[in-house]
Amino acid sequence: MAYHETDHEIGVTVGSIRPRRHPLDSATPSIPVPGSAGLLERDDALELLAAETDRALNGSGRLVLFRAPTGTGRSALLEVAAEQGAKLGMQVLRAHASADCPGAPLALVQRLLDAESDPGDLHSAPQTPKLSSHSSRLWRLLCEHAAASPLLITVEDVHLADQASRNWLTEAARRLTGMPVLMVVTERGQYDIAPPRAGLAYSLPPDTVRMHALAPLSRSAAAELVRRALGPDTSDAWLDGCIRAGAGNPLLLRSLLDDLRAVFPYGASDSSGPEPRLPERCAELYPGAFVAAVSWWLKSAGHESTLVARALAELEGSTPEQGDEGRQEDGEQGVGGSGFPDGAGTSDLRRGAAGPGEPDPGLDFVGFLAELTGADPDRVAGWVAAMIRLGLLRRAPGTGVPRFAHPLLRGAVLDGWPRSHRQSLHHRAAELRRRRGDGAEAVAGHLLRTSPAGAAGGTEPPGAAGGGAPVDRALLDAAAEASRAGRTDAAALYLRRALDEPLPRERRSAVLTELGELEFTTQRTGGIPRLAEALRLQEQTRGRVLAAVNLGNALANQGRPHAALDVLRDLGPLDAEPVLARTVQTASAFFSDHDPEIRRAVHTRLRERAEQSPDWISPALHDLLIRYRAAAGALSAASAVERIRQLLAAPEDPLLVPYLLATAAAVAQWADASDDAERLVRAGLTEHWLTPLHPVHRSLLDSRADTAAARGQYQWLLEETADRLRTPADAARTGVSNLLAHRVIALAERGRAAEAERLIADIDVEEANDSWELNRFLYARGVLRVSTGDPAGALADFRECGRRQLGREVESLVNTPWRSAAAECLLLLGETPQALALAEEDSRYAAAWGTPRVRGRAMRVLGAATGGRRGLELTAEAVGILRGTSLDIELIPALVTHGLQLTAAGQPRRARPLLREAATAAERLGAIRLSGSAERALRASGSRRRNTSLTGPGSLTAGERRIAALAADGRTNAEISELLHLALRTVETHLTSTYRKLGIRRRVDLRAVLSSHAEDPV
Repeated sequence: MAYHETDHEIGVTVGSIRPRRHPLDSATPSIPVPGSAGLLERDDALELLAAETDRALNGSGRLVLFRAPTGTGRSALLEVAAEQGAKLGMQVLRAHASADCPGAPLALVQRLLDAESDPGDLHSAPQTPKLSSHSSRLWRLLCEHAAASPLLITVEDVHLADQASRNWLTEAARRLTGMPVLMVVTERGQYDIAPPRAGLAYSLPPDTVRMHALAPLSRSAAAELVRRALGPDTSDAWLDGCIRAGAGNPLLLRSLLDDLRAVFPYGASDSSGPEPRLPERCAELYPGAFVAAVSWWLKSAGHESTLVARALAELEGSTPEQGDEGRQEDGEQGVGGSGFPDGAGTSDLRRGAAGPGEPDPGLDFVGFLAELTGADPDRVAGWVAAMIRLGLLRRAPGTGVPRFAHPLLRGAVLDGWPRSHRQSLHHRAAELRRRRGDGAEAVAGHLLRTSPAGAAGGTEPPGAAGGGAPVDRALLDAAAEASRAGRTDAAALYLRRALDEPLPRERRSAVLTELGELEFTTQRTGGIPRLAEALRLQEQTRGRVLAAVNLGNALANQGRPHAALDVLRDLGPLDAEPVLARTVQTASAFFSDHDPEIRRAVHTRLRERAEQSPDWISPALHDLLIRYRAAAGALSAASAVERIRQLLAAPEDPLLVPYLLATAAAVAQWADASDDAERLVRAGLTEHWLTPLHPVHRSLLDSRADTAAARGQYQWLLEETADRLRTPADAARTGVSNLLAHRVIALAERGRAAEAERLIADIDVEEANDSWELNRFLYARGVLRVSTGDPAGALADFRECGRRQLGREVESLVNTPWRSAAAECLLLLGETPQALALAEEDSRYAAAWGTPRVRGRAMRVLGAATGGRRGLELTAEAVGILRGTSLDIELIPALVTHGLQLTAAGQPRRARPLLREAATAAERLGAIRLSGSAERALRASGSRRRNTSLTGPGSLTAGERRIAALAADGRTNAEISELLHLALRTVETHLTSTYRKLGIRRRVDLRAVLSSHAEDPV
C-alpha cells in the first residue's frame, strides 16, 4: 500500500478523497477542506505561500521549499498551493517523485512539463540520449509556459528525484528572478541513520529560495483533531493515548483515528456501558491503516533506521514495564506480564540519574543499540534525540533509556518483522552483553526470546549464545544469580528455557532437580514431575539415591509419606554402598515424621537394626534413636545431650553430617542448650550445601525458630516467618506448618490476636495431614484462643494435640506442653480435679527430662491447680528454678501465678515486687499478653495502675498515636510534618519511639498492629 501524505493530512480534502463522518454520531463535525478552514498550525507556511504567489504574479519568481519529516503534511501544502494558484489564474504544473520508479535522467522534469495538470505516471519516462540538449529544450519549454501565463510548479518529494532532475530544478531556480514563476517543492527533512545527500536548497543562493520547516502538531492541535474525529466528549484517557500513539504526526494520527472509528463505531455515542479500553495491540486495529502508516514511515526512513527502530522496539519488549496503559512503572524491573525476567532489554541499567563521574545509563544503552545493529553510534544517538523531539520516542524516567511513546507505536514498528530476525537480534544481543561483561541475567534475558538449537525457527548454531558461551551454561548461570537474589520465579524461567536445549543426560537431570527445587518452594505442584524425571535420567547409584531423596522429601511434604518411602524402596538393595544405604535409612526416618504409623514402623526397624548390627548404625542414625527416645520420655536431658556430644565428635560420612547436625540441634533445643542448638543450626545451614529439597533443611529452620520462641524473641519470629508461610516447602496442603504455629503464637503474645485469627481462618484441621506439624498448629491455635477469652475452644485444641501426640509415641512434654496448657484451661473453666491430674502427670515427665524450662512450667501449673500452702510452695519453687536463666518467657507467668497466690493468701505486699518484676520483663520482651496479665495481677494486689504501659499500642502518647495512624495510612514523614505543622525531625523521633513500643521495625507493620489492637477485646 503506497502512501501519499495528502491522503492523511489533517483538516484537508485531497482530490476525490473526503473525510468519513462517524456513521452513528451526527454531532461529529465534518473535517473542513483547506479552502474553508485551512490547515492546523500551518499559518506561517500559508502566509509564505501567499506572499511568494503574489511576488510571482508580479513577475519575480522564486523557489519555495518545504522540509518536514514523513507524515507531517508536506503534500497538503502543495495541494493548498495548487488550489490557490489555480484560483488566481496561474497555470499549475505538478509532479511527484518516487523512489520505486526513478526513471531515466530528467524523467521528473519531462513529466512535469509535458503533463500540465496531471501529476501523471513517472514509470514510462523516455530515455534521452543527449542530456544537455534535452535539458536546454526543457528550459525553453518552461519559458514558453511562463510567457503564456503566470506559472506554478509543484514538485513533491524532490529528495527522491533523479540527480539530473534535481540539478535541472536547482539551475532553474537560479533563473526565476524576473519570471512569473513560483516553484513550490517539498523535501523530506528528518534525521536518519544513513546520512542523507545534500538538500536542494543548500546549493542555492539565499535570495533565490525560501525554505520553511514543518513541525509536528502541538498537543492542543492533536487534541482538536482527535475530538473532531471521535467526538467532543472523548475521554482524557483516549485523548492522551491517541496523542501519544500519533506522536503529533498527522499521517499516524489520522490513520489511527480511521482505525479506531472502525473498531469502535459506538465509542462516541453510546454512554450506556463502560468506556472501552484504548487498544494497545495493533491486532485490535483490524483495518490496519495505522500499521500501514507506520510501515510507510519506516520505509521512508531507510533500511538502517528501520533496523535500529525495530531493534529498539524488540529490546523494549524484553523488559515488562507499565505506563498509563497498565505497564510497569517506568524503570521498574522484574518478572511481569510478558513472562520475561530482568536481564533483557534495558532491565540491567541502573535506576536514577547518574552521579558525578558515573556513565549515563541512557547513553550506555544507545551505545549498546548502535553496536548491536552495526550502526554509527553518533548517528544512533542523533536519531534517538530527533525521534524524542518528534514525539515518537520518550526517555524512561529514572534511567533515561529511550522507548516508544505508546505500545501501539512499538507494535506497529515490529509488525511484519519475521520471528527469525527477532531471534537473531537477541542472539547477537546476548553475545554482545557477554562480551561487555554484563550480568548473567542480562545475557539470559535475551536467550529466553530465542528458539532452542535445532528447533524450528532457530537461528544460531547449536550450543552457542550468539556464537560465544553455550546457551545452557548462560541460562544456568543466570538461574543461580537469580536464586541468590531471591528471584525464584525468574530462576525457574531460565531453567525451563535451559531444558529446551539439547543437554547430556546427567546435566539434564541436574537442571530438572534444580528446577524441581524451585517449584517445590513456589508452586503447589511441588516440582514432583521434574524430580521424577530427574530420577529417571540418573544412571549412577549415588545420583539415583540423592535424586530419590529429593523426590521423596517433596512427596512427604505434600502429605504423601507412603509414596516417599516407595521411591526409596524402588532403589533396591544397596549392600555394596553402605553410606548410601544409611542415607536412605536416615532420610526414611525424616519422611516418617509425616505419618504416625510409618514413624513407629521405621523407628522399630531402626532399633532392631541397631541391636542386631550396632556397627552398621552410623552416628546420624544413633542420633535419630536418641531423639526418638527423648520424645518418648525415656531419656533425661543430661543423658541425651551427653550422648549427642559423643556422636558429634565421632567420624561421619559428609553425606550424613547434615542429618546428624539437624537431629542434634533439635535435641539440644529441647534440653535448653540454646547456644549449642544455634551453633549446630548455623553449621548445618552455612557449612553444607542444603537445598530446600534436602530433608534436614526444614528441620534446621524449625530448630532455629523453636530456639527463638523459647527465648521469647517474638519480633524475630514474625520477621522470619513473614515470607515462609503457606508454600509447599513449609506447609502441607492446608497450610499447616511449624513456622505458621510460631507466627500465630507470636502474634497472640504481641497483642495482635485479630491478625492471627485472619491468618488461620481458612485452615481446616480435618483435611490436614496427620504430621507432627499439625500437633504444633493445634497447640498454637489453643494459645490464640486462650488470648481471645475462649478457654473451652483452647481446651479442645490442647486435648486434640495431646491425643495425636500420644499416637506418635511422643509422651514427653519437650515438643508441646499440651498437658500444662490444658490444665490451665480447666482451671479457668472450674474443673480443678481434672486440671490437677494433668498437671501432676506433666510434672512427672518434667522431672524425668530435668530441664529448668519444663520443670518450672510444670511446677507453676501444678501449684496453681493445687492451691493453698502447697500451691504457694510449688509456685515459689518454679520461680526459683527459672530465675537466673535466659527463660524469661517462662519466668514471667511463674511470677504472675505466685504473685496471685500470695495476694489470695493475704500477702499483697510480698506479691507486688514479683508482679512488678513480671511486668517489667514482659515489657522488655514486648510480650503484650503477659504484660497485661502482670498489670491485672498488680491491680488485684492493690497496687496503683501505671499511668502508661511501656510497650504495646496502649503505651503510645496521643502525639505518637496520631503520627502512627497517618504513617499507617501511607503518608510520608514529610507529608505528616506538613499536615501536623511539626518539624520533620519531630516526626522521625515519634515514629522511632512508636516502633520501639510496638516492637516493630518496618513501617508496613504499623497498620496491622494498630488495627489488631483496635479489634481485640479489652
